[in-house]
Order: sequence, then C-alpha cells, then structure tokens
Amino acid sequence: MTKQELQKQEVVKRLVLKFPKRFVDQPVIYHLTKDFDLMFNILKANIESDKEGFLVIELSGKEQNYRRGIEFLKKLGITVQQLDKDIKFDKTKCVSCGVCVPLCPVGAFKVDKETYEIGFDENKCIVCELCIKICPVKAIKVEF
Repeated sequence: MTKQELQKQEVVKRLVLKFPKRFVDQPVIYHLTKDFDLMFNILKANIESDKEGFLVIELSGKEQNYRRGIEFLKKLGITVQQLDKDIKFDKTKCVSCGVCVPLCPVGAFKVDKETYEIGFDENKCIVCELCIKICPVKAIKVEF
C-alpha cells in the first residue's frame, strides 16, 4: 500500500484526553469535527470549571486528518493517550457474584434481571481496570 493510500484509510481509535483547566470551557472537540473532519463518540467525561478535565473518546476519520487533529490537540497542551488495551470478560469463569456491576463507572457490566447472569458491553468499557482488581474468580483480565 502506498503512502497516499494509507493517508486516505479510515481509522478508529479510543483516546483519553486530559485538558488543562484553561481549556475546559473551550470548544476543542468542535474543532476536531469542523477543522479536521473527524467524528467522535464521548465514552466518558469529567469536566468542571477551574479544574483539569478529561474525556475518553472514540475518534474516527481519515488517517491524515486524525494525525493533524492529534497534533492540534498536543499544540494546545492537551495530553493525548491512546487506549491500546481491552478488557476481556470470560463468561465461563464468572459466577455472577455481581461485585463488578456497581464498581464499573460507565455501566459496562449489567445483571440480566431474568437469569441473574452478568453481561459485559465492551463498547462502553473505558479500561479503567477497577473490575480486574475486584473480581474474586479472575473472570476479567486486560489484554494488550
């Protein structure tokens, strides 16, 4: 594949963005969409006035636009960290104790009200790894 073909290729990446407090009330994500033609999905956010903020987002678009958008963020002083690992849930090991359910900050773990089995939605997961530490039967692990 040529360099030009790679630059036109679509990418989808999950990122953690840490904002200095001077940017929490600025339309930074808006610029990623308008100026760099990138789409975003906010997975988690913690933004308050006069405090550092963070976003966990899924960012997608053409490779070239993605790289330009990331450079834009870094020039502003926003820390960009790629989520390059996933949580894997082994349903065969799970005993449905439910300890992970209230612990998950984004609700990736749910109890089926009919079967009382634990379900896991990997699309909601932000890989905070809290569930790994608390699972008594080690049915949850991180995978790189």
